[in-house]
Amino acid sequence: MPKLAAFPKAFMHALCKDGSMTVSEWITLAAGLDVDGVEWYAGFLEMADERNWSRFREEVESHGMVIPMMCCSPDFTHPDPSFREAEIAKQKRWIEMTHSLGGRYCRVLSGQRRPELSIDEGVEFAAQSIEACLPFAEEREITLIIENHYKDDFWEYPEFAQKMDVFCQLVDRIQHPGFGVNYDPSNTYLAGEDPIELLKRVSDRVVTMHASDRFLIEGTIKDLRREEDGAEGYAKRLSHGEIGKGLNDYDAIFSELKSKGFDGWISIEDGVDGMDQLARSVSFLKNKIAEYWPSESS
Repeated sequence: MPKLAAFPKAFMHALCKDGSMTVSEWITLAAGLDVDGVEWYAGFLEMADERNWSRFREEVESHGMVIPMMCCSPDFTHPDPSFREAEIAKQKRWIEMTHSLGGRYCRVLSGQRRPELSIDEGVEFAAQSIEACLPFAEEREITLIIENHYKDDFWEYPEFAQKMDVFCQLVDRIQHPGFGVNYDPSNTYLAGEDPIELLKRVSDRVVTMHASDRFLIEGTIKDLRREEDGAEGYAKRLSHGEIGKGLNDYDAIFSELKSKGFDGWISIEDGVDGMDQLARSVSFLKNKIAEYWPSESS
């Protein structure tokens, strides 16, 4: 049956920018949740020192958890080949990081949706870059997972493969057993599309999932999309919130995943309003998993 991990969505600036939270402090917080693992982020400040990699793995495992998956953001759509080569080198280091932490899944992305880029060019650049990383990952028994992504917290432009048709074109292009999809239903709303329609198109390739729920603070999805291009950081109109109380239909999502034999990791992107909120999201997902995988529940 699927297992749950937690991601420090509420603490990204503290862990990645100003250092006001240490990774050990996040591990301790996560240990207070009833989850099996923690999803890692390659940009934690303390991960720059490779000596910390084994130490953090030991800390996580001492709490009875594991680090199943790595969240990182390669930018493979830059028109300059030397830039893409540098991003491939970064991705390989993140794969090595994932391996050292005991993880089995490492995220890849397409890259930024630069205005001068055609769809065919972007797909080609991204596919070639991902394929260049696959042998390195396979040697370390790491599966590369591409997310239907909205936008990295620190990017200027949104994801190149944000739209469903482009995402599916890229996924279809890469037919390799070491490559799969990290499905994020919330991100599909930002493309103005239906997350269930996307899931049905890629469900046979889904190996991991991000669980979250999204709420529009003001305006509409159309307003959000009109403003997003060229804006640094994350959308101001949009809020993460408690899972099960937002836009996503988790019954439809889990029904489709169950029908395809999914038993991978589900990582929770939540807790922006505190750890109590994150704990309620954990409880909601545990109940839903038990409902859809009852014969495997304890």
